Amino acid sequence: MSAHRRREVLGLALPILGGMTSQNLLNLVDAWMVGALGPAALAATGMGGFLNFMAVAAIIGFSPAVQAIAARRIGEGRNDEVAAPLNGGLLLSLLLGVPISVVLIAAAPAIFGLLIDDPAVVSEGTPYLQWRLVAVAAVGMNFSFRGYWSAVKLTRMYMRTLISMHVLNVAFSYTLIHGLFGLPQMGTAGAGLGTTLAVFAGTLMYLWQGLRHARGGGFLQRMPTPEQFTGLLRLGLPSSVQQLLFSSGFAALFWIIGQVGTDELAVANVLVTITLTAILPGIALGIAAATLAGQALGRNQADDAYRWAWDTYRVGAWIFGALAVVMLLLTDPVLALFLRDPELVALGRVPLRLIGAGILLDGLGLIMMQALLGVGASAFVMIVASGLQWLVFLPAAWLLGPGLGLGLQAIWIAMMSYRLLQAALFVRAWRQRAWVRIRV
Repeated sequence: MSAHRRREVLGLALPILGGMTSQNLLNLVDAWMVGALGPAALAATGMGGFLNFMAVAAIIGFSPAVQAIAARRIGEGRNDEVAAPLNGGLLLSLLLGVPISVVLIAAAPAIFGLLIDDPAVVSEGTPYLQWRLVAVAAVGMNFSFRGYWSAVKLTRMYMRTLISMHVLNVAFSYTLIHGLFGLPQMGTAGAGLGTTLAVFAGTLMYLWQGLRHARGGGFLQRMPTPEQFTGLLRLGLPSSVQQLLFSSGFAALFWIIGQVGTDELAVANVLVTITLTAILPGIALGIAAATLAGQALGRNQADDAYRWAWDTYRVGAWIFGALAVVMLLLTDPVLALFLRDPELVALGRVPLRLIGAGILLDGLGLIMMQALLGVGASAFVMIVASGLQWLVFLPAAWLLGPGLGLGLQAIWIAMMSYRLLQAALFVRAWRQRAWVRIRV
């Protein structure tokens, strides 16, 4: 791989990775701010944040659709149409996001009461979730912008805006939680409102940047055509369904592990946190591969599109290898950062080493998955990812865990097996090149 291609990959992926890493750091800061209010508040915001993610999953799938179409238009040289999918993504975010917000805000008390038995947690969590749900449409719009900036190779725009949002989030939330500067002390509700205000601020930043940098591509200058809407829905809805099933699949997994034991559930929370952090490079690199492959297809250079996914993995292999070494050789110190009980560390030792042993192939699967989304194969990705998760892994986890009583290690063996099978299927699909015939 040439140095030029390596720079292309890193120039796209590193800002995305920086933005995603800042999000993880913000989650820790949020937990610190709310943690001062007590365990009920911390539990309430944790559950509320997860429920909010499930709500926005219905529209964030339009981000890879915007990216796929915009990247293809650039490759085709149709520069005056590059922002058309962005216009459609913004409009669809409003048309879908506003009704979702209205319905779920009204249903939030019942949802929390159904899932949580502790009245204190319900009381703290309901207003937090309701304030977060106000911004569903704005979250969808922000993700559409992320897809567009990735497609036009302006990922630094995404990173700078996301970091600015995080800084505002901390300032808004801390002020409203504690009632500073004469404002009311709102507690967990203030944390939810602060996050929503930061999300809306990010949307305004993106709109301003779009007016500066995307007008030449038709940004906000004309309504998307019916064909453009159809293309967005055809590519975006499968991705949205996949996101929704993926997030709800984690809820099902935690329920299954909870049937095994409380210690196992505590360790599983740590393992999932580590896993979601470790896969960030794979997602960031995959988004880069999606743009590069999509633009190459627009130029009718199918061989070049095929090579971009593999070249991207060659860049990422060093990162995945370093993560594997840490998890395999420093297993106990990593777990001890989160778990104080030596027995819990011992319980998580084998699962964490399984994650480390599989991350090189899991990272390859993530890059191939994003590359397939970038060339328009979102329906195939949804079928494989959601089918394996819900029809293979989760039934196996229940059978091995609560059913046969084989414990957390057996569940994690099933998880890594499903992840590696998923990677193999995505690699096979990429090598078969049926995606070359997809029109977006």
